Amino acid sequence: MDNLIVQMINENQETLKNNWLNEVKLFKEKELIGTTLKFSEETDQQFFAMLIKHINFHDISKDGTLDDFFDQVLHTGLPLSYLTQGLQAARRVVLNLLVETENDKEKVAAVYREIDRWLDPILNRVVENSSQIWERTVSVQKTALLELSAPLIPVFKNISVMPLIGSIDTERAKLIMENLLNGVIKYRSEVVLIDITGVPVVDTMVAHHIIQAADAVRLLGSTCILVGIRPEIAQTIVSLGIDLSLFPTKSTLQKGMENALEITNQQLISNK
Repeated sequence: MDNLIVQMINENQETLKNNWLNEVKLFKEKELIGTTLKFSEETDQQFFAMLIKHINFHDISKDGTLDDFFDQVLHTGLPLSYLTQGLQAARRVVLNLLVETENDKEKVAAVYREIDRWLDPILNRVVENSSQIWERTVSVQKTALLELSAPLIPVFKNISVMPLIGSIDTERAKLIMENLLNGVIKYRSEVVLIDITGVPVVDTMVAHHIIQAADAVRLLGSTCILVGIRPEIAQTIVSLGIDLSLFPTKSTLQKGMENALEITNQQLISNK
């Protein structure tokens, strides 16, 4: 930024700061309506100090200072608009001060362009950082949901159940396979029941993934039973010509469990 502009900003720093804080306060009051958001005055002070530091040192982004501040603000749950509106407020208060003290329109226009060249890269960086944080958060949440969506649950000695709910794509199929094989070893499962009651559609791709999983379980010396085959699913499987004859299938989890108990030479005894 031009040294004369920097000098003007530094000489009027207190005025600019007060004007900027007032603008940010108005934004926060509007943003807080109907929300539980809490904005810290300390963060406001830090934000303004960061802008002044950036002006005086021309570029503090190379050492990660700006990125660290943006991350800190966004990770506290404050909206992206807090940063973007704060930057826009900085543009306004500087230009308002200039208009009040400078009569030369050409000089005002030149300073306006200079301010734009200063602020636009920062705005772009804010949006970029926000997008990266959002993408990381979504990725973590997606992984957590996937892990919860394909659990292998031990129910009896050497018998485990994997209830599947929702659509099965390639990514989820890989997780199902991984959890299935690790669980068979971890729980020493002799029989695994894959329950597809909650799977809305079983097409060729879904059936292929299930067959692969069953084959992998068989290679570990265990038996895989497919349960929860509804009439419409059975009709679809037949019409698609999908061969599920390589492993047992049952219409309900109860029937599958009875079969698993027989295979493992176990039986349920009533307490009556």
